[in-house]
Amino acid sequence: MALPLKAGRRQEGVSARPAQRQGRLGQGRLGRGGLGMGGILLIAWRAILGNPLRSMLTALGVIIGVAAVIALTALGTGSTQGVTKNLESLGTNLLTVGSVRGRPGGSLVRGGPAPTVTLADAAAIQAQLGSRLLGLAPADQRGVQGKVGGNNTQATVVGTWTAYQTVRNAAPELGTFFTQDDLDRRRKVAVLGFQVAADLYGDSASALGQKVRLDTTTFTVIGVEPDKGATGFQSPNAQVYIPLSVFQQRYSRGTAVRGSPTVSSIYIGGADPKDLTALQQDVSDLMAQRHDTPDPNTYDFSIQNQADALSSLQATTTTLTLLVGAIAGISLLVGGIGIMNIMLVSVTERTREIGVRKALGARPRDILTQFLVEASLLSIGGGVVGVLLGLALAYLGQFASITPVFTPLPIVAAFVFSALVGIFFGYYPAMRAARLDPVESLRYE
Repeated sequence: MALPLKAGRRQEGVSARPAQRQGRLGQGRLGRGGLGMGGILLIAWRAILGNPLRSMLTALGVIIGVAAVIALTALGTGSTQGVTKNLESLGTNLLTVGSVRGRPGGSLVRGGPAPTVTLADAAAIQAQLGSRLLGLAPADQRGVQGKVGGNNTQATVVGTWTAYQTVRNAAPELGTFFTQDDLDRRRKVAVLGFQVAADLYGDSASALGQKVRLDTTTFTVIGVEPDKGATGFQSPNAQVYIPLSVFQQRYSRGTAVRGSPTVSSIYIGGADPKDLTALQQDVSDLMAQRHDTPDPNTYDFSIQNQADALSSLQATTTTLTLLVGAIAGISLLVGGIGIMNIMLVSVTERTREIGVRKALGARPRDILTQFLVEASLLSIGGGVVGVLLGLALAYLGQFASITPVFTPLPIVAAFVFSALVGIFFGYYPAMRAARLDPVESLRYE
């Protein structure tokens, strides 16, 4: 009898070991409700695909928010750089002296029918401050009709000095600018803007050496400007530059102040950017002395600093870009609220499923992870689609003559924020699902 007992114990012991191992393995699987992280991802993905329309509408707020942030910041940055480039192409370290008419009470009205800046003022500035100048060019202008054969176009003829090409970055791309000898001898020579040459001759190279009629006066084309990247009547592309002596003879209205012909502006290029503010003050003092207007409230002239204008423009556009981007970012928050709302609905709909998983051994943190993963997939997917949509919308800005400028920071920030939105707004529904009582969940209908 002893042998059977021993055999029985041996047989019992042998069969017990696999059972113990199987129990431990089963307990390990049930510890996560029978699912690993791959299983959790699979369940979350199936839940999203199970109702694609609801999932798409849930992620729509995130998509719009990310797309708006990327598109608006790219277009805002591109617009800022474009305007800055255009201003810099018109001259750097630049002071512009213009006319102002005074009114009773000290108010100033820029422009007006009575110009007050004269050629004598330009000569005085050149004589007294010439050592601190890169160049100086008085200028006057008038709208004209340009005509070559059967082609015609509207243009702005600008009469000026030779230094204009240096002060205003107006060196021709083809040919040359007029010389001091052309100015002194009143030669009828002209430098055409890019658009004027294209309208009248078809291309820039064909214009050199040809004749062009500006209203009633015929000029010889000696140079063509490069494309300044802008169009329109007042743009550099639509201007024609001629000697100021010829302009005063053919187009000037003959206005004079204090015995000297008037001009619309005096362009002053500073030799040293650090000296520009001091130079502006010295020019102002000299003009006030010449015009006998010691009180700044009675000045009949104005002086604009190009550097100050650029700084103000950049500060304004940067502020507007950030403001618009922040407003677009509100869409991300709205999208996050939408995710939280749908996840709460999902928890209610899947209460029984949660109870089954808990009955199989899933811990609260496993349930929490499952719903957090689902919310994160929605927000990350929306972020990816939003990035692609934002890039596409920004490129469409080229149809409005705005070249988008993409920088990594807004794109990365928008995408990361979209992912954080899913985690943040998905946490409460996930925690609510994790705290459900398994017994009550199984009874839920």
